Order: sequence, then C-alpha cells, then structure tokens
Amino acid sequence: MKKLNVYIFRQIVIGFLLVSFSLMSIIWLSQSLRFLDLIVSKGISAGIFVKLTSLLMPRIFTILAPIALFASVLFVYNRMLIDQELVVMKSAGISPWQLAKAVVLCGAILAILNVYIMNIGIPKAEAKFKELEWRVKNNITQMMFREGEFTKIQDNLTVFISKHDDDGTVKGIIINDERSPKTKSTTSAEKGLMVQTDQGPRIILINGSRQEVGIRKNTFSSVSFSQYSVDFGLQGSRKRGKDSARTHSFEELITALSNPTLSKEDRYKWFTEANRRITTPLLALVYALIACTGLLISNFNRRGQTKTIGTAIASIVIIQAIDLVSGNQSAKHLPFLLIMYANVLLPISVCITLLLKPDILNGRPFRSTLNVMGETNA
Repeated sequence: MKKLNVYIFRQIVIGFLLVSFSLMSIIWLSQSLRFLDLIVSKGISAGIFVKLTSLLMPRIFTILAPIALFASVLFVYNRMLIDQELVVMKSAGISPWQLAKAVVLCGAILAILNVYIMNIGIPKAEAKFKELEWRVKNNITQMMFREGEFTKIQDNLTVFISKHDDDGTVKGIIINDERSPKTKSTTSAEKGLMVQTDQGPRIILINGSRQEVGIRKNTFSSVSFSQYSVDFGLQGSRKRGKDSARTHSFEELITALSNPTLSKEDRYKWFTEANRRITTPLLALVYALIACTGLLISNFNRRGQTKTIGTAIASIVIIQAIDLVSGNQSAKHLPFLLIMYANVLLPISVCITLLLKPDILNGRPFRSTLNVMGETNA
C-alpha cells in the first residue's frame, strides 16, 4: 500500500507543479501589463520591474494552488480509470479511502504551505510591494534619473545627472527649464539632494550657478549660489496609502474587534481577514477531495466520466463563488463567517464520508468496478 500511495502521490505532485507553473506564468504576464507604464514614464530598470511584479505572486499562488491541485488530481485519477488501473486496484479489495490517502496528503501539505504563505509570506510581500510602488510612483530617485542621460520630466523641463551616490545625493547636475513663457534658464550644480515636500518632489542644489535668458527683452543674467531649490512641479498623491489588512499579522487581525484605534468597518475587515487565513488554505483539501471522490466511488463507464467530472467542476465553482461572497459580506456582517466556515467544512465531511462508506448513496454494499464491467458485458 505504501508503494501505491507513493505512486499516486508522485503523479499528483508532478501534475500540480506543471499546472501551477503554467497558471502562475500566465497570471504573472497579465499582471505585468499593469506596470508597463512605469517603464515608459518612470524609466525603472528591469530588476525593479521584476521585483515589483514578483511581490504579487504569493497572494496569487494561494488562489491558484487549490485550482492547480484540483486539475492535477482530476487528471491523474481519470487517467488511472481510463487505463483501468483503478479497476485492478478496486478488484484487489482496495477501498476508495485507501486510494484517496495520497490526495489527502497532498491537500494537507498544500494547506499547511498556504497557511505559512498567508500569515508570513503575503504580509511581508504586500508591505514591500506598497513601499516599492510608492517609491517608484512618487519619488525622484535613480529609478527615474539615469546616470549620464538627459531625462525629460515635463515638456519644457529636462534634467541631466552625472552620478548617483549611495547616500542618496547626486552629482554633476544640469537643469534646463523652459516652463515660463517669458524666460529660459539653465541651472548647474556640483551636487544635490532629492527631497519630498507637500507640494511635490524637488531638488536642493549645492554650489552652482543659474543662467537666465529673457525671451521678449533679450536680457541675460547669471548668478552663483551655495544652495538653491528647484521645484519639479509634479502633482499627484504624495502620501502613502493606508495599509491593508493583508499587511498585518494574524495576531493583530484576530484581536481587531477589541482594537479601539480602528473604525468599526476596519475592525470587521481585519477580523474577516484573520478568518480567511484559516478557511482559504483548507480550500486546497476541499478541491482535492472533490476531484477524486466522484471518480473513486462511481462505477466504470466506457463512454467516459463526463458527468462525474462536470459535477466536480461545478462543485468547486459554486464553492469558490460562496467563498468570495461570504468573505465580502462578512466584512460588513460578521454572521456570514458561519457560511464561510461551512463552505469548507461541509464538503470535507461529505467527501470523507463518501470515501469511507461508498455504499451510502445506493444503500447497498460497494461493488467493485470489475464486477460491474462483467455485468455490463454479460
């Protein structure tokens, strides 16, 4: 029996890795399209772009992993049924529950992995993602200014920087400003420092000079300075957004109802997120059991298992829909948490009961597929 479980377990894991990798690749590409404008407008490097999009993957993995496991289990057991491997196993007296042990193990391992990801991986990734996204969108740093290149900030404002230092300062600065219809100016400085203000980003220049040409009066003026400030005139959100519930630890979320610093809406959202970190990992076990239960307790059909597979797919669609609806509603009305828990615990109980007592549906002892095939041929 151990060799049999290892054989099934290995087939499921291989299928899961292939399906999950394919789905994750597709989703990663689709998510990457959201940040293409950052490459064009901000000029971020490929490394920053990959890091930014990769930080979304832990959350996406917890959503796609149960679906990938469902597809893998469904494929493996359906293939074993078509190849009549399950026929031989059942005729040898192996019960459906024994054949499902590998599935239970896979579902349990993935559920534990998702618990770790949702409680440790996702909070860290979400915090890093928000910080990096804010820096890219709102800060004027080396992600926007490249060494030795002229960077066009606006239609009439161009900046050149020779070098970035590790302490955040820049050296060899030239700024050509033609935003005013009356004058044109060119400012150069030995070094400068990028800062954020309530009015937007600006640069503090140190030890430089400023030449200005009057367009209408054809005048010229030049002035040297030890310190000078240039406003880039960029508008937009300058403050970091409020942290979402996903960035907080499980302990903070589960005790949110007694947190006086939170509003009623936030308390409900945080408490719901804490319960989702319990129920969502269990979906891996739910989907895996649904995928194998129908194929293991049903009789062999030469025409295929279309009806059984269709029922399994419809079941996970319904469960996923209930999970989304109950999760959204429980953030407003906590009694919906009962539906969220019932949505995972009830299918697990039903599947395990059917696997342990496959004759419960027809009220008579479970017949092996081999006998049924013999009766059909006769």
